[in-house]
Amino acid sequence: MLSQVFVRPSAVFQCQECQEESSKIGRKAGKMRGAKEDLTAMDRRHFVKTTSAVLAGTTLAPGLLTGNSVPAAPAEGRMVFPINRNWRYNRAFVEGAHGREFDDSRFDHVVIPHTNVRLPWHSFDDKQYEFVSIYRRRFRLPPEARGKRIFVDFEGVMTASTVWINGVRLGEYKGGYTPFSFDLTPHIDLGGENVLAVDVDSTERPDIPPFGHQIDYLTFGGIYREVWLRIVPTTFIENILAKPKAVLSEHPAIDLDCFLQHMEASRETLTLEAELREGDRVVAKATERVPTSEARSDAVAHTMHFDGLSGIKLWDLEHPNLYSAQVRLLRGSELVDQDRRTVGFREAQFTDHGFELNGKVIKLRGLDRHQTFPFVGQAMPGRAQRSDARILRKNLKCNIVRTSHYPQSRHFLDACDEMGLLVLEEIPGWQHIGDEAWKQISIDNVGRMIRRDWNHPSIILWGVRINESRDDHDFYTRTNASAHRLDPTRQTGGIRYFQSSEFLEDVFTMNDFGFPLKPPNHPRYLNTEFVGHTYPTKTIDQVERLTEHTMRHARIHDQLASDAQYAGGIGWCAFDYNTHGDFGSGDRICYHGVTDIFREPKLAAGFYKSQCDPSDEVVLEPAFHWARGDESIGFTRAVVCSNCDHLKFYIAGKLVAEADPNKTEFAHLRYSPFVVDLGPAVGNWGDLRMEGYLDGKQAIVKTLSGRGVDQKFRLLPDDTRLNADGADSTRVVLRVTDEFDAIRPFANDAIKLDLQGPAEIIGDNPFALIGGTGAIWIRAKEQPGTVRLTATHPQLGTQQLRIEIAASSPEVL
Repeated sequence: MLSQVFVRPSAVFQCQECQEESSKIGRKAGKMRGAKEDLTAMDRRHFVKTTSAVLAGTTLAPGLLTGNSVPAAPAEGRMVFPINRNWRYNRAFVEGAHGREFDDSRFDHVVIPHTNVRLPWHSFDDKQYEFVSIYRRRFRLPPEARGKRIFVDFEGVMTASTVWINGVRLGEYKGGYTPFSFDLTPHIDLGGENVLAVDVDSTERPDIPPFGHQIDYLTFGGIYREVWLRIVPTTFIENILAKPKAVLSEHPAIDLDCFLQHMEASRETLTLEAELREGDRVVAKATERVPTSEARSDAVAHTMHFDGLSGIKLWDLEHPNLYSAQVRLLRGSELVDQDRRTVGFREAQFTDHGFELNGKVIKLRGLDRHQTFPFVGQAMPGRAQRSDARILRKNLKCNIVRTSHYPQSRHFLDACDEMGLLVLEEIPGWQHIGDEAWKQISIDNVGRMIRRDWNHPSIILWGVRINESRDDHDFYTRTNASAHRLDPTRQTGGIRYFQSSEFLEDVFTMNDFGFPLKPPNHPRYLNTEFVGHTYPTKTIDQVERLTEHTMRHARIHDQLASDAQYAGGIGWCAFDYNTHGDFGSGDRICYHGVTDIFREPKLAAGFYKSQCDPSDEVVLEPAFHWARGDESIGFTRAVVCSNCDHLKFYIAGKLVAEADPNKTEFAHLRYSPFVVDLGPAVGNWGDLRMEGYLDGKQAIVKTLSGRGVDQKFRLLPDDTRLNADGADSTRVVLRVTDEFDAIRPFANDAIKLDLQGPAEIIGDNPFALIGGTGAIWIRAKEQPGTVRLTATHPQLGTQQLRIEIAASSPEVL
């Protein structure tokens, strides 16, 4: 059994600690202590009374490192168990459902991540998911748990969670985007069956950020991120903060702050041992003596120094080199606890001449991301989260993403680390600031976000303001100071929409939807939203709008490139997303993305893709559909986004035009779009062939059909192998194209789907194409085997796809 135990990094800290952090800023400690008792996202007095726990209040859930799980020794160190399978779920409260003896056999069997209700991809009412549901999970502990502390760690539950163990209420956590934990120890049955129950309130409660007024996105519901059971000794490693130093010198250094939690008095001297590793190679070692300690409610930091390092490889965009810091807590030669973190060596700072990474100025070019998906809201597993990072970095060639408007999945951030994608991460919120209790939750969110994610080298800026809110001097003084105290290695920003806003942070981060953009009014200046709602665009829109959408993004980035004081820009936004009825285009969708909600590209996506170096990929993306009469007065201007230096255009085999990049309109872009008037040549209609050249040599060719006929139907899976854990999922794109594989933008056929094997379809069946494309997701069940997806187009026939579902180790508990 114990061969399935996982050792994983933990970053557990008390809600109390984060609130004490905020109470030290701008308030007297005595007054604040009473306020924070009211704030903590559970009834703390009830919790202390009923559990006699040393840790009063909820704690920050551990931050995990994908792929770092290793077997634990049977009686040494920590034991961490995933508890994502074998949950029972009911979408309505049932009297007595918190108790151990309750019969939950009629509840649904579900696997985490889980959405409280599946929905259409558009045109649904948010009230359909705004209800209180209940989840139950039975488990038995291994004998090795005796004498240790048992925590349950939730990575994310939307929106408020009341947690029970064996019929005892532990408290309520308020917040859907930040992790939390509860100490189960006082009420655990070490020899028998235990029942964990969670009441999940997914309504838009005004006492919890981001709610209280309007918000331009949907939050959905359910236990939508993973859950873990963590068994640790009474003195354990609570968190680790890696602080690289002098990384540009010949001999870099790194300090490890190892936070120890003493749940009980420690009467023996302990030792911390740490190793810095590159893969299996030990780069350096360090030790630190840990003196005896009384029981404490706060974690104690012990700093370990690695100085004079040699041969360190920097983390950067093209070479995102990663190291691991592995820490062991010893009593003599006996292992007490162990933990680890992934770290990177890099120097990142905003200056008065832009953003610098490792001493090199880099113009930031990126997009904002909502983490929601069609049909299941936020409840997508790691593979889908990582796929979004891949789309942004590899398909759209972005070098930065903003996690608008909340901390996002650890899987997404891990992928950003691994792919070299920079991150601006911000606290939950949208325009509205609530009362003092609401603000205290926001300040707490700052701490939870930072302490979960402070080791990610990809994160370069903490967002410590509520997106587009008005100024609040006292509130934002506290959020900013809290961020700096917790993480002195990073700068802060705060997303605003007016330049007269009070500047309390390190970087002036500004949403500017006008054109031309406002000139920078502070030395460190980053544009964080543009275009977006000012020009919503659907894949089925008439071609002039789609082309103009592309040009607007290009114009903004051209202006950003014109002034070194613009650090760069993050466009609104990457993917279309669901919204409330008082926003969007009337079908609960904001069509603000450069891709659609299924992550399929609009024409504007081609501009972002074209800004990469040709050594990465030679790009030639037309910002138009090849049709003679879709424009108001017939086809005239061809806009092409490319990193070539010369293009040739052929219609029906005849050379009709040549062009160089349009430096007249886009003087500052490294790779300017090409703009060519083909109007005089379209009388001789036929296929359009575009040839791209670099230094006089043909580098790429793309052809668009002039026939106006749907020719091919294709199934395009992101992956063809999944794990049989009941959650693993992959996207399958459905496309209708011409004979040259260009999407046919007005194909809207209903595709009939048939799935055989141990998996299920997440999505509509039949699925009606939108703009010639669309996607479903295939979710593995808990049995291995072969899945065959058959998709039938009413005219273009049938395509079949095979996905292998590999056996997955069963959960131990």
